[in-house]
Amino acid sequence: MFLDEATLDVKAGDGGKGVVAFRREKYVPRGGPDGGNGGAGGDVILVGDEGLNTLHKFRYTKRYEGGRGGHGEGSHRQGKRGETLRVTVPVGTLVRDAATGELVADITAHGQEAVVAKGGRGGRGNAAFRNAINQAPRVAELGEPGQERRLHLELKLLADVGLVGLPNAGKSTLLAAVSAARPKVADYPFTTLVPSLGVADIGYKTLVFADIPGLIEGASEGAGLGDRFLRHVERTRVLLHLVDGSAADPLADWRTINAELAAFSAALAERPQIVAITKVDLPDVSQAAPELLDALRAAGCGDAMAISGVTGEGVPELLARCAEHVAALPAPQPAAAEIPVLRPLSVDEDAITVERDEDGVWHVDGVRLARTIAMTDWSNVDALERLQRVLQAMGVLAALRERGVSEGDTVRLSSVELEWTD
Repeated sequence: MFLDEATLDVKAGDGGKGVVAFRREKYVPRGGPDGGNGGAGGDVILVGDEGLNTLHKFRYTKRYEGGRGGHGEGSHRQGKRGETLRVTVPVGTLVRDAATGELVADITAHGQEAVVAKGGRGGRGNAAFRNAINQAPRVAELGEPGQERRLHLELKLLADVGLVGLPNAGKSTLLAAVSAARPKVADYPFTTLVPSLGVADIGYKTLVFADIPGLIEGASEGAGLGDRFLRHVERTRVLLHLVDGSAADPLADWRTINAELAAFSAALAERPQIVAITKVDLPDVSQAAPELLDALRAAGCGDAMAISGVTGEGVPELLARCAEHVAALPAPQPAAAEIPVLRPLSVDEDAITVERDEDGVWHVDGVRLARTIAMTDWSNVDALERLQRVLQAMGVLAALRERGVSEGDTVRLSSVELEWTD
């Protein structure tokens, strides 16, 4: 089954816990803290695979998780890093954040990797908290939670030549004639319901053809699922526009498809295009072909020829023409607006916000604060005392007092609710 859109949840591995431990050996009465740090959680990485041409694997498996980091141990032993999860996707896959629509990655090459969820940091063991004042700390951190997000995948097939035209124009017949692909071929419109790829051998070179289901008027606005099909020709180098020579008005059909291409994307309208009149094995079409080719050239079509996918007439010449066009053109690049941009964080990690809701609950949020809360061991009294000092240093307590917090108020620090007391 061909599937060109999918939504999946990814969860990177949590970091491992740091450990509270002390060196205990004969003749070493005060060995000091030697608790090791936890290991980092495993990332979730998407990897391009040219052997895939559909997102069907995500139809049933919709959640992917990286491995959790190992916990630290005594003798300064650090926990094992969580296993990184690599998930293969077809080349040509766009990855977006489902919540914001932002482009996360554009997988355009075999083996290309994109980290879509970053593993959490391992918690520090008590050896990391030793200082001149506190020589025997009993504090260790929990691991940082791994990044979790929902992604929307959208596949745009990468091909050298994209076959476009109205339904029953002969696209699948031509693909079957020039490659080992075996699309369904029948004498009725909309025989092809999903895009398919075929590889044609031309001498020592190969060309990848993409057979796009037939387009109709209004396709650029979604008629007949045309908007979903049109995106599969956005990255083709050359468009091979097939026109049914047995149609009532082939010239009007040619104009209809070109209008839909232009309405969908200005770049598609400028893409090099070869026009082929099909079904010249039929006597009426063969007789009318010269006049029709002259009319197409007069209307602005610079490269037109007549072929038959059934008998093979004109097909070798057409393949040679496609190879010439492809060789002269670079691979298409994503639109500038679609290129992921690595930009510095727009939010200061140390910044905090303090707000009070209608129920009188104080909400304190911040990037560093959320990480500190998540990595605090709430069962450890020493860790809670350290948290108090950290909140003081971060300015959280001062900010709450400045806003008017009073005894008994509920304060929500990131994901934890506490009761304020002086």
